[in-house]
Amino acid sequence: MEPVNDFQEGISTEHAFEAEPVPSLSETITPRSMVVSFILSVTLSIVAMKVTLSSGFIPSFSIPAGLLGFCVSRASIRILDYFAVAQLPFTRQENTIIQTCVVACTSITFTGGFGTYILAMGKKAAVGDVNAQNNVEEPSFARMITFLFLISFAGMFIIMPFRKVMIIRHRLTFPSGTATAHLINSFHTPQGVKQARKQVTLLFKSFGGTIAWSLFQWFFASGPGCGFKFFPTFGLEAYKHGFFFDFTMANVGIGMMCPYMIVFSVFIGTIISCGVIWPYIESKEGIWYPSNLGPNSLNGIRGYKVFIGLSMIMADCLFVFLCIMVRTTCAMIKRRRQAMQGGGGNAQPFQGIDIADQPVKSFDDRRRAQVFLRDEIPDSVTIGCYVLLSIISIAAIPHLYPQMRYSHVALIYLAAPVFAFCNAYGFGVTDMNLASTYCKIAMFAFGSWVGIKSGGVVAALVAGGITMSILGNAADVAQDLKTGYLTLTSPRAVFISEAIGTALGCVVNPTVFWVFYRVYKMGSGDMGDMPYAKLYRGFAMLSVGDGEQGLPRHSMLLFKVFFVLALALSVFREVASRKEWRIRRYIPSTIGMAITFFMPPRVPVGMCIGSLVAYLWEKMDAGRGRMLSPALASGLICGDGVGSILLSMLTLMGARAPICIKFLSRGDNVKLDAFLATLHDMR
Repeated sequence: MEPVNDFQEGISTEHAFEAEPVPSLSETITPRSMVVSFILSVTLSIVAMKVTLSSGFIPSFSIPAGLLGFCVSRASIRILDYFAVAQLPFTRQENTIIQTCVVACTSITFTGGFGTYILAMGKKAAVGDVNAQNNVEEPSFARMITFLFLISFAGMFIIMPFRKVMIIRHRLTFPSGTATAHLINSFHTPQGVKQARKQVTLLFKSFGGTIAWSLFQWFFASGPGCGFKFFPTFGLEAYKHGFFFDFTMANVGIGMMCPYMIVFSVFIGTIISCGVIWPYIESKEGIWYPSNLGPNSLNGIRGYKVFIGLSMIMADCLFVFLCIMVRTTCAMIKRRRQAMQGGGGNAQPFQGIDIADQPVKSFDDRRRAQVFLRDEIPDSVTIGCYVLLSIISIAAIPHLYPQMRYSHVALIYLAAPVFAFCNAYGFGVTDMNLASTYCKIAMFAFGSWVGIKSGGVVAALVAGGITMSILGNAADVAQDLKTGYLTLTSPRAVFISEAIGTALGCVVNPTVFWVFYRVYKMGSGDMGDMPYAKLYRGFAMLSVGDGEQGLPRHSMLLFKVFFVLALALSVFREVASRKEWRIRRYIPSTIGMAITFFMPPRVPVGMCIGSLVAYLWEKMDAGRGRMLSPALASGLICGDGVGSILLSMLTLMGARAPICIKFLSRGDNVKLDAFLATLHDMR
């Protein structure tokens, strides 16, 4: 009999499920799991699209997907039991498949570039910089779907040959994937069922309440500037500078889910940027830049916003990238030395292994490794599929975006496997997916290569999009394989679920985006301020060497100054963390501060309110606060996203709100009353 407690891992997880047989592939990927996955994928994709278009922050949907998958499946079982329909038991493996499929679909909201490079190619993001036709590409529904199908599957195939190296040989942690696996395992115990029921009850209450609140607000927003979202929460003077709460529940939910330090950093960045820097630069209008420019002109105030924020993000990304590379290299060297000391001196670091190559001591490790190595997908198949996808993409992408040449696409696919492994390995060590950082590197490389006259802005964005999709999806697949490893889910089942979710995402996400985009084009929708689209456009402009042409005075000087300041802050924060100084808890995140240069203050205000609610809840009742606040936040985010779709559908159908509420100062109200009295007298 194996010991229940393991000295390395504590209490054994697999002993609790020892009596349950591992389900087969057909018992894991079931019609029930596919139906539930489809429903949740569509719902959460709507939510993710709304969030990425409005604020740019995309919270992880792994835990909500696992929780909702569990509860929706259990509800369907009860319904079928009521009608006496025979069915398979709901297992943690099926729960993992649902979670994998849903996350694969929703992640395309980010890697597909709907809030970043797709919008950055359009005319709205290009206002004030380069208006040449070859540097502007408006979104096209058919082209988006085709492009996504070309680029979204490559990362899945290229990471599969490295799965045993990362998960069994090097035993990478993948913290988020491990946390999701523990959550799913806990759901399928008696105590976990009770906890999940409480979480889902609160989630659906907040979900329904948020939808009702969105519809209620619509009745009072019949025109521009109407509605509760323009309520001057902190007074009219603060409202003029953008500091007010717009009652967007998604921002509140994001604030509840984000770490306190991130929200604190966003708050500090908002105070510095919108409270200090922008008022000072605006006072220089007519001196540093022409006074007749609009707020979106890169030659005016927007030029300062883009390049100051861009410099801080570049500094932080550069520092994080170097840190990840150093940590990854050290971790690989350390594990290699341990393997050699343990008698594996002749083993190559990346060769295929079987269960005999890597003996494991605990009962959990042995059982998990056995399942993980049982249902393999041959490396020759995955590599062959990657090569085939590469050839198709090399031939097709230049026809979708003529700014890209065949050689450009070929070079990306040739280099992608190396960077995909590096990114996935770093993701497993640090839980930081640097796909967007590699994306920016690709943008600089290909933008400068193509040049502005040949459409380098669009080429940079397309190259960055391909890179981000391949590397981001590869890291996500590696994390999902870790989740499957810890829940005894076959890697073949995980891979198939990932493929289904990716294919679904390539259709669902463009459709959802197109609904938002059509409403926006009609002039009635709210596409948000597109903070990340403007950021990516700025990166592309800088990459083609057009950075200083026509920019306002001192903008590049400020770029260099803030780059140095941000780099110094990143280094100081890292040193403080390593030395465990007390001040480390109060050093803001550079990236959190930088993103506020691209977003209006009302977004951080909503996030701060959400973070404050979560903090006070945990102070009053720590146990319930930690357990239920993620469910409440998920309900707020989901409800706001679904509510936005409902309002968009009302707009498409030609419905108009019957009432307009506006908030005026006392003086403006007196003038309005006098004007209305004049109209009454004229009658």
